[in-house]
Amino acid sequence: MPQVVILMGSKSDAEFVKRIERALENFGISYEKRVASAHKTPEHLLKILKEYPGDVIYITVAGRSNALSGMVDASVPSPVIACPPYSEKFGGADIFSSLRMPSGVAPLVVLEPESAALAAAKIIAMKDEEMRRKIKEYHEKMEKEIEKADKELRGEK
Repeated sequence: MPQVVILMGSKSDAEFVKRIERALENFGISYEKRVASAHKTPEHLLKILKEYPGDVIYITVAGRSNALSGMVDASVPSPVIACPPYSEKFGGADIFSSLRMPSGVAPLVVLEPESAALAAAKIIAMKDEEMRRKIKEYHEKMEKEIEKADKELRGEK
């Protein structure tokens, strides 16, 4: 079984999802990708959700009117991370459908695909010492990159 299930609202989200995949792979997190629409194929979506155990983490990728994240969250006991792709067409306004959920529905909203994968890694790290080590290494690497950029900007070696 995968640790993470990436649910796309449509196949057109596949390019955006590649960034999530790369980040999950960098952490060594197993995942599966699926396509289902809460609006167009609700029965198919519910069937997919029944295939996975309660300890899988879902990352949902749906734009426009994001019912996918809310429906998944309302249907499973697992964490759901909504990572909606930004839409120039609507000037980003469609993001509100991911932010404004009804009471009792609580998907986390993370806008950057790499950060959605990091959030999943941190959830896994709550019970996985090896993942905590990987996250610590990730943070240390980022810290070194920032410090290096600062020195280069200041002309230091």
